[in-house]
Amino acid sequence: MKLYSYFRSSAAFRARIALNLKGLDYDTIPIHLVKDGGHQLKPEFRTVNPQKRVPVLALPGGELLLQSLALIEYLDETHPQPPLLPADTLARAQVRAVAQIIACDIHPLNNTAVLNYLRHRMSQDKAAVQAWYEHWILEGFEAVEALLKPGPYAFGAQVTVADICIVPQVANARRLNVPLDAFPKIVAVDAACLKLKAFDHARPENQPDVE
Repeated sequence: MKLYSYFRSSAAFRARIALNLKGLDYDTIPIHLVKDGGHQLKPEFRTVNPQKRVPVLALPGGELLLQSLALIEYLDETHPQPPLLPADTLARAQVRAVAQIIACDIHPLNNTAVLNYLRHRMSQDKAAVQAWYEHWILEGFEAVEALLKPGPYAFGAQVTVADICIVPQVANARRLNVPLDAFPKIVAVDAACLKLKAFDHARPENQPDVE
């Protein structure tokens, strides 16, 4: 398998964690989202992903999987051990809700494309962009903090897709100096997850394309 990735992309970070948890080998194909105006905009990458984003997982048969949550659920269905979703139907819905707060509400408002639009098309200065970024993380994390179950992970003793989404978003928040003092449960989940090799090896600073 090949993973089109960018070391700082939180969505690609999620995919790397899932692949590691499943014990699957993959080759990284770096797609720099900033250099030269963004390599994701090059015509050759548009044939890989018309949405011009990472991650993309290329399967051995040539099929291409887009969108981190869809990719992760594919891996969970085709490689069921260890499971990334609870067996219980209600618990599965609760885990998915936390994952989607991050992947569908927080992250889309703070990804590179949106921040660049604010900077270049809306002429917002650094302080305004930072305020925007911080606002959406804090608002989303308030909800996540309230929904987490007793640890060590987001929903107890089993790592789930909720944890896979939380850790990259915490990394982004810390990189941009967003205060996390109000979210002790989220911080504890992040610390517990990063003790696992699958999470640690997926961190941006451990990627082949890190700068």
